[in-house]
Amino acid sequence: MENENILEVKELRTTFQSQRQSFHAIDDISFTLKKGETLGIVGESGCGKSVTSLSIMGLIKPPGKVSHGQILFKGKDLLSLSKKELRQIRGNKLSMIFQEPMTSLNPVYTIGNQIGETLKIHTKASRAEVKERVIELLNMVGIPRANEIISDYPHQLSGGMRQRVMIAMAMACNPELVIADEPTTALDVTIQAQILELMKDLQTTKQMSMMLITHDLGVVSEVCDQVIVMYAGRIVEKGSVRDILDNPQHPYTKGLLASLPKKSHQGKRLHYISGSVPPPLQWGKGCRFADRCSVAIDKCHTAIPPLFDHGQANQTACWLIEKGGAG
Repeated sequence: MENENILEVKELRTTFQSQRQSFHAIDDISFTLKKGETLGIVGESGCGKSVTSLSIMGLIKPPGKVSHGQILFKGKDLLSLSKKELRQIRGNKLSMIFQEPMTSLNPVYTIGNQIGETLKIHTKASRAEVKERVIELLNMVGIPRANEIISDYPHQLSGGMRQRVMIAMAMACNPELVIADEPTTALDVTIQAQILELMKDLQTTKQMSMMLITHDLGVVSEVCDQVIVMYAGRIVEKGSVRDILDNPQHPYTKGLLASLPKKSHQGKRLHYISGSVPPPLQWGKGCRFADRCSVAIDKCHTAIPPLFDHGQANQTACWLIEKGGAG
C-alpha cells in the first residue's frame, strides 16, 4: 500500500548503567519510515545513531536496555515479542548491514557458510538449494567467480568485497527493511561509490525500505528520501532530504553542511564546529548543543527544546525556531 509505514519508532529511550549512574544513550526519539523509502540518520560519533539501529534490531546487551517507547515493524511492536518471535523476523523480514565487515564476518567460517546460515535458519531449503542461492546472492552483489568465492575465508577478500558479502547476507531472505550502519566506512572513495550504487539498485529492484546510518551528508544527498539529524542522543532536525540540505534550520545541521569541502573553499580554511559531542554524563539540562552553538540564548541552557513544525513536513528542535528562525 502506497505511503504505508513499515517502521514507526515512538518515544524510544535506551538506557545504560555506568558505575556511577544510569544515562539515556538515546532519549525520547520518534520517527517513521514509509515502505520503499530510504531514511538517513546522520550526526557525529557519539550522537546515538548506532544505538538507535541496535535498539530496533533487539541487539542491545546489558548493561544497556530499551527502557521506554515502542518500535512498530509493520504495526507489530518488536519490544513486546519473545526472543523466538523476534528471531523469526530478524534476518528474515528485517536485516542489518553492520559496519566494519572484517570484524562482523567470522574469520573461521567460509563465505558460503556464513551467508548460508541465514537461509538455513529461515527457510527449509536443501543443502544444494542453499548453495545455489548463495551463489545467486554473490552474483547479485557483483562478486566475480561466486562459485569459488563461497569456499574462501573473509581474510582472502578485499574490504569492498567483504562489504558486498555483508550486503548479500542481509539480502538473503529478501527483507522488507534493511538497516545499513555506516556501510562505506574505511572504504576508498571509488569503492564507496560502487557500494552505494549497488544498494540503491537493490532497493529499487527489490522494492525494500532502507535506513542508512552515516556521518556523511554527501552520502545522504545521494541515497536518501528523508533525513534525521541526531545530536547527543536526541533528534535535532528531521524532514525531506531536499528541504534540509537546501534550507537547514538547526545550527548543528548548518554546521555539518558548512563543514563539507567545496570547490569554492580551495585555498581557504575549512569550516568546523568547535568542541566535541559531550559524553552522556555531562549532558546539561537544556539543548545539548548549546555549549557549541554560536547563536544560543539563555533558554537554550536551561530547557530542552521540542521539535517545532515548520516548512512542508520538517521539524527542528531549536528555541530560535519558536522565535521565528535559527539565524
